[in-house]
Amino acid sequence: MAMAGIAKRKAYFLTRNLSNSPSADAFKLSYSLTKFSRGFATSGSEENDVVVIGGGPGGYVAAIKAAQLGLKTTCIEKRGTLGGTCLNVGCIPSKALLHSSHMFHEAQHSFASHGVKFSSVEVDLPAMMAQKDKAVSTLTRGIEGLFKKNKVNYVKGYGKFLSPYEVSVDTIDGGNTVVKGKNIIIATGSDVKSLPGIIIDEEKIVSSTGALALQQIPKKLVVIGAGYIGLEMGSVWARLGSEVTVVEFAPDIVPSMDGEVRKQFNVHLRSRR
Repeated sequence: MAMAGIAKRKAYFLTRNLSNSPSADAFKLSYSLTKFSRGFATSGSEENDVVVIGGGPGGYVAAIKAAQLGLKTTCIEKRGTLGGTCLNVGCIPSKALLHSSHMFHEAQHSFASHGVKFSSVEVDLPAMMAQKDKAVSTLTRGIEGLFKKNKVNYVKGYGKFLSPYEVSVDTIDGGNTVVKGKNIIIATGSDVKSLPGIIIDEEKIVSSTGALALQQIPKKLVVIGAGYIGLEMGSVWARLGSEVTVVEFAPDIVPSMDGEVRKQFNVHLRSRR
């Protein structure tokens, strides 16, 4: 069973006057925050001009921009790789698997009509997953390269506030450090939210993250949520041979899309049965 498309978003900003910074006029942040709910980490005893908590598309872009404006900047990320949900366990890996599963489906059902015939077509799931992981790692390394180029300090770990300007960090290598910052941007993104009474164990019941890393093609798969995430995951595994059932509370699939788009999408999915 896969849980898809249910997330609780968190994004806050904590800043202090930048009047002592040479780039204060170019980089202004609003002051607002009294609550911190999900953390990442950084290092160094010297005070930073800007500390960014979160290395997703909001956080890493903010960190690079701050550094380009001449501010001493540290970005803190607990995952161990930059890029956030989209790059690591969302848009990029899902599109990689969609492409690979599409190629398999085309080889099964369409190539012969173009004069390309096979005696048999098989799925090598480990190789498919390796290709997905390669696409992700190439892009995450690219962001790390941008950090080095722009001299953004990058530390991997989980942090919590000691004060409005200090973050205690448990780093992924088992250490601990305190990071100081005149201004702190919290860009922690979102987490998967389970349904009441359902525990996501990433074995029998998986989140969208788990659905991207299954070690075997399931015989049967129930997807809760017919938004674009659920339908992407359902499409991947259906193409690879799973019997997929999608459950949706709303009257139709992808309820956020235009009615004509939903109609055509329905026709397309039914034709793939």
